[in-house]
Amino acid sequence: MARGRLIVIAGPSGVGKGSLVERLVAQDREGLAYSVSVKTRDPRRGETHGREYFFVDEAEFDRMIDEGELLEWAPFTDHRSGTPRAFIERATAEGRDVILELDVEGARQIRDRVPGSLLIFIQPPSFEVLERRLRGRGTEDEQRIVRRLARAEHEMAQADWFDHVVVNEDLDRAAAEVAAIIESSRTR
Repeated sequence: MARGRLIVIAGPSGVGKGSLVERLVAQDREGLAYSVSVKTRDPRRGETHGREYFFVDEAEFDRMIDEGELLEWAPFTDHRSGTPRAFIERATAEGRDVILELDVEGARQIRDRVPGSLLIFIQPPSFEVLERRLRGRGTEDEQRIVRRLARAEHEMAQADWFDHVVVNEDLDRAAAEVAAIIESSRTR
């Protein structure tokens, strides 16, 4: 059986990565597994431990780093985030492709540590649209939004080293484009 591949969906906060990944996993249940990240922040309204993320404190996150349990990890604007190694190794050994929703730093670490990974950058139609989306979520105060927007500018400037760039202006169209990229990569 062929080993599965890592598929990284990355881009700035508010670009719609989560919605895209949710749709892709729902459409490709058999061949695509979703890797739940570990976060050191508190859950947002509607988030459940183990479903959207594994929520841990800083000490537990440090332990996971020290014991090599994270394939990648990075600081974010107000927390740290990482990818549990054990799930990735098990799923890819079973021949399943694993989709990761990461920031640009996490994508860079995967690129460097896991050759052959498929890296897809999700870009907003414009910076103004991204700002509207972030403000529209209503989950963060002004200071956090400003930090996320500054980080978004930095991340969008790095899109050129990804394998593909998809503009998420319309969720259905963007999901179809990413699904076609994934399917094309499987037939090579």
